[in-house]
Amino acid sequence: MKKILIILVSFFIFTGCTQLYNSNEVALSDVNTELTYQEGIVEDVKNIVLKDDGSGTVIGAYTGTVLGSMFGEGKGNTISTLLGGLAGAFVGYEADKANAQELFIRLDDGRKLVVVVKGINIQKGDKIRLVKRGNKIVRVEKI
Repeated sequence: MKKILIILVSFFIFTGCTQLYNSNEVALSDVNTELTYQEGIVEDVKNIVLKDDGSGTVIGAYTGTVLGSMFGEGKGNTISTLLGGLAGAFVGYEADKANAQELFIRLDDGRKLVVVVKGINIQKGDKIRLVKRGNKIVRVEKI
């Protein structure tokens, strides 16, 4: 039972790190907050890869270490813990690297800007809405 609980806690910690921009989920910090939006057309799209900021590596190493510690006895347990941590760190690093898009946008007011997003698939020519809190973009949505 203890092993199952550790696996479930690790799973929830790990999956809580994903962020989707074109989602119906709203951050708690956006409740009762005035948000603004701008609309525009995507003039060009460049596919990019975002590097891990370290969080995926740390969470992966933690999860791998916990899972690895469940196997073996004595030196075997030590080796499985070490290998689990190393494998978890690698998997976490790779999982946190994300395919993303650099969007070149012409806003309806004529200004041009570049926005990096992940978790959505936007094409050249798409009409989009940028939802903002101050200067920070909260969401990018296709219209």
